[in-house]
Amino acid sequence: MTSLLIRNMTRAELDELVAWAAREGWNPGLHDAELFWATDPEAFIAAELDGELIGGGAITAYNGEFGFMGFFIVRPEFRGRGLGDTLWKVRRERLIGRLRPGASIGMDGVFAMQDYYAKGGFVFSHRNLRYRLDTPEPATPNAAVEPLAAFPLDEVLAYDRACFSTTRGTFLPGWIAQPDALALGYRREGRLAGFGVVRRCIEGCKIGPLFADDAGVAEALYRQLAGFAVGGPLFLDAPENNVEAMALVRRHGMVEIFGCARMYLGPPPQQDQARVFGVTTFELG
Repeated sequence: MTSLLIRNMTRAELDELVAWAAREGWNPGLHDAELFWATDPEAFIAAELDGELIGGGAITAYNGEFGFMGFFIVRPEFRGRGLGDTLWKVRRERLIGRLRPGASIGMDGVFAMQDYYAKGGFVFSHRNLRYRLDTPEPATPNAAVEPLAAFPLDEVLAYDRACFSTTRGTFLPGWIAQPDALALGYRREGRLAGFGVVRRCIEGCKIGPLFADDAGVAEALYRQLAGFAVGGPLFLDAPENNVEAMALVRRHGMVEIFGCARMYLGPPPQQDQARVFGVTTFELG
């Protein structure tokens, strides 16, 4: 008789989950595991069957104000048996319990699972689409683009909050200072008018986030971030409901290769969506 145990994951098991994600073609960053774990080690939930790790996922809680479900994987040989259904429902209830009453939960789910997530109470918001460029161009210098470290962290956190809906005080400092990455900000009239991060991944590099006051700022940041990925390929996860973001990927000849449905349980969070040209991650939001 089989027995499914759902429990907190160990740090070593998160490395295994990231390896599964790589095999699924999700192309995680080189340092994603350590950065995700540092953000919220209680977020990572394991499904164990007869002593064997067969699935897992993240239920990240941000200050009790906003939650994000991601990184949901069940090993292929254990699919179709209802095990993933049990894991997903337990994760949802555990995350609700980690947040204040009425707090919203977001997720980026593959399109094929959209109806399933809707049955679990999640409502479709928009599509986030992954774009690929095989031959990024060298960086185009712009005097307004500076290392993000030149800006006060409080200013960066405030800008991020406007785009994400809650402060990521634990996650963001590590994300922008990670190895094998470049973090840049755009200075306009002495203040931060946008920022972006590009990091090396299993394959090529990925930009995320890319936040900007307007299309001109986003373009300037993109051109320098893309230069980090010369030799390619370069990836960007862009929200379809930002028409300027869609114009940016078309302008640079990026090709859509994958996508997720952004869905929310509870009211959609307050975000300045016009400033979101690239989401940070599909796993943690």
